[in-house]
Amino acid sequence: MLGTHDLWLFVLSGLLLNITPGPDTLYILGRSSAQGVRGGVVAALGVGTGALVHVCAAALGLSAILAASATAFTVVKIVGAVYLVYVGISLIRSKGTMGSSPGAAVPRSRLRGIFFQGFLTNVLNPKVALFFLAFLPQFVLTDAPSKPLAFLFLGAIFDVNGTIWNLFVAWSTARISGRLAAGESFKLWFNRCVGGLFVLVGIRLALTHER
Repeated sequence: MLGTHDLWLFVLSGLLLNITPGPDTLYILGRSSAQGVRGGVVAALGVGTGALVHVCAAALGLSAILAASATAFTVVKIVGAVYLVYVGISLIRSKGTMGSSPGAAVPRSRLRGIFFQGFLTNVLNPKVALFFLAFLPQFVLTDAPSKPLAFLFLGAIFDVNGTIWNLFVAWSTARISGRLAAGESFKLWFNRCVGGLFVLVGIRLALTHER
């Protein structure tokens, strides 16, 4: 279909990869705990939009440039790592401003910020770009009439499935947080733990030498 093969295997592999925790999942967990379902859903949509950027980059061959250029890879890696550390420190330092109840209305300005942060969390991770560059070609026919179209088709399937999973993560986290959080202390310490993990992931990304 559209120059692809073994679509069922691609979908199955993609689902297994989507449920593997990473920076995107951590971000959605933190937002769902602090801002409830609405905040988590917006975070998931931001992450999904960021993944589309990587899909388009892989289809256009831009990810290949990132993989071939040590300088480009390092720049994106460092910027992404700094941003993850920044988000982590923000969560660690958060107090009452992030401790709104899950059912409380979230201002539109805050929702825009949540969406944009989710977008950057995904876009600024060079390993996502390299993943698409390595994973998608495995399911594209060598004689595909349009390889970019095949890349976009597979990438869209992967992104949709990933977004569905992330929406479930947002919903379930908000539900669990609402039941466990008798006061603000639970959400405060949960976000500090998530923030600490963000800092560790950012430092690990910055120090990694694998390309």
